[in-house]
Amino acid sequence: MLAGSGAGRRGSWARRLTVAAGLVGGMLAMSGCSADEAMRFGWPEGVTPQARDMTTLWSWSVVAALIMGALVWGLTFWTITFHRKKEGTPDFPRQTGYNVPLELFYTAVPFVIVAILFYFTVLVQTKVEKMEPNPPVLVDVTAFQWNWRFGYREVKLDDGTQLNLEKPNPYGTQPKPGEAVMVDGKEKHGPNNGRFQEIRDYLHFSKIETQGSSAEIPVLVLPTNTRIEFDLASADVVHSFYVPQFAFKRDVFPNPQQNHTNNRFQISEIDRPGAFVGRCAEMCGDYHSMMNFEIRAVTPDKFAQYIKDRLAGEDNAAALAAIGEQPQAVTTAPFNTRRTARTASSVGENN
Repeated sequence: MLAGSGAGRRGSWARRLTVAAGLVGGMLAMSGCSADEAMRFGWPEGVTPQARDMTTLWSWSVVAALIMGALVWGLTFWTITFHRKKEGTPDFPRQTGYNVPLELFYTAVPFVIVAILFYFTVLVQTKVEKMEPNPPVLVDVTAFQWNWRFGYREVKLDDGTQLNLEKPNPYGTQPKPGEAVMVDGKEKHGPNNGRFQEIRDYLHFSKIETQGSSAEIPVLVLPTNTRIEFDLASADVVHSFYVPQFAFKRDVFPNPQQNHTNNRFQISEIDRPGAFVGRCAEMCGDYHSMMNFEIRAVTPDKFAQYIKDRLAGEDNAAALAAIGEQPQAVTTAPFNTRRTARTASSVGENN
């Protein structure tokens, strides 16, 4: 009788686990997610080696957390189910306090889990932050309320041609304390502390630039299979450069050197052509959510032709059309961020 009762309980639990597994499998099937999408746990598909490394780290960290969570929940429900007070039993079940082997196990297992996660985190972080000298493409990224300006400082084409495209900074240089300087047609003396906000000598300018506006999304054209470096700076407040398919974002500060920020990072390559939305990921003011841009990845030969067309005087849209690309952004739409043009109705229409 007792043996049969135990077998019945085991069968009941087995059926429940089977039903639970079926429900989980059914949810995944009905969601239309592939195995790869399910394993990313909400992350977008990466288009750089760094993004894929971070996605792998994230996926297995979630798997480890789910296993640990299942273990904790299983032990919790096992305790609730099989250690309920019954008539004729003591008030408390048998205690396991001061069980040295068990307590050592409880201590060692979390330590091992944290050590493993830390090890793989350091490996991935080292890959993500790796910098190589003289990358073929060096892009200057300037953020401002509420848009972006992109310029090519240095470009090395496939035929070996090295182009230095930097232009002089029109904002001049910061004066030394007490030194006279002309700012907006007026003579001003260098501050004893801080900097003149009108002079942004840390910004870089290029012969080939793309700047967004309330009517146009800036499209940054980049080559595939090429190491690219980004140099980030803000013309006003703190912004953040974020491309979801890069699985990475970096804050964009004004005066990077004075703010002691590392404003450069590299990607080893974009592995396929395509259009990828970019966003500001730092609350930077009224129209922060409308501060978008687009990465347009093209083959190296198309990129070389694009650079030549831009140097010949073509604007961004015409140069994109000349290499068979859509002239305007395809991943996001522009928003009117002019304060004088904003009304409650226009905000609703744009959103």
